[in-house]
Amino acid sequence: MTDATWPLCVPVLSDGLVTLRAHTPADVDRMNAMANDPEMIRWTAVPTPHSRSASEKFAFEIIPHGWDSGTVMCWAIEFEGRYAGNVDIRGKGVLTDIGFALHPDCRGQSLATAAAQLAIDHAFVEAGKEAVVWRSQIGNLPSLRVAHACGFRLTGTQPDALLERGRIHDAWIGTIHFGDARVPRTTWRESTLDIPGARLRPLSTNDVPRIVEACSDPSTRHFLSELPHPYGTTEGLAYVHDSWWQAAVGNRETWAIVDGDDRLVGSIGVMDLNDPAGGHGEVGYWTHPDARGRGIMTEAVRAVVKHAFDPDGLDLRRVTLIAAEGNTASLRIAETLGFHRYGTENGTALLADGTRVDHHLHELLR
Repeated sequence: MTDATWPLCVPVLSDGLVTLRAHTPADVDRMNAMANDPEMIRWTAVPTPHSRSASEKFAFEIIPHGWDSGTVMCWAIEFEGRYAGNVDIRGKGVLTDIGFALHPDCRGQSLATAAAQLAIDHAFVEAGKEAVVWRSQIGNLPSLRVAHACGFRLTGTQPDALLERGRIHDAWIGTIHFGDARVPRTTWRESTLDIPGARLRPLSTNDVPRIVEACSDPSTRHFLSELPHPYGTTEGLAYVHDSWWQAAVGNRETWAIVDGDDRLVGSIGVMDLNDPAGGHGEVGYWTHPDARGRGIMTEAVRAVVKHAFDPDGLDLRRVTLIAAEGNTASLRIAETLGFHRYGTENGTALLADGTRVDHHLHELLR
């Protein structure tokens, strides 16, 4: 910080890809377009509808006040000679928050990550900050990717953490401290696998209607009695969002199994990848009712086990599969793929009708 006032107090920062600088009148039109973009409206508290005069006020009244009062350091992000977005460090003390946003035509090029890294470096080295906190609404996948890439400790979900447009939202949260390595702390578990007649890819929000159908089906619920009931769109979205978070923290890899029309026909995952013993994962899955009896899940499990043992995949030494007594489809998959039954847990499977049966434990070793 300097004794100069805005814009002279704004340090120019660059890594050769992006430049952080003070806002200028030439930025206003693109700022306004960004503020009215549906994704910006969806994930932030920017006032909407957002007039050009509102963008001018933000750029030349609110941002300068933040710099001059020492409460917010907000930069314009410049890329290839044009305004690309904003990044800011908020807070007057040693504990601060970070925020960032990009113009629609600048997304998908790692610009937010580059800008955030520059802002964090300045916050620690020049502004004397000790920690930077990242928060986003649950489901904001691009923001989660930036936090992961910047090396934030992804610590979990914070209830009622954000107030935006008069609504309270739960948030994903992470923190980075002075001296922390600025690299991802975990391997993001994400891949695409091909099987005969289908493909395995990461889950998306477009899958939610089919997830709801599958998880509302009585035969699915019979062996997955822990599923919420009723199971609606909110629960389907939570399932997708949790798959993204678990992938980011390296604890689980989850796939949608989709047909040639990219229509979900099932879901499969490898869980417990952060087990302290290491090298172990449990495979779990379900099939949409209209895709059963076609052998799709057998092929999906086969592909996932191969990926799990692959040194360039999950690099596991052991994969387990647990199936309840009476779940003939899962027991048949385990037998077909050569899993060894190594034990039984008596009465640990609670079925939807309230009865308890045994769990049969299977394993494959690399």
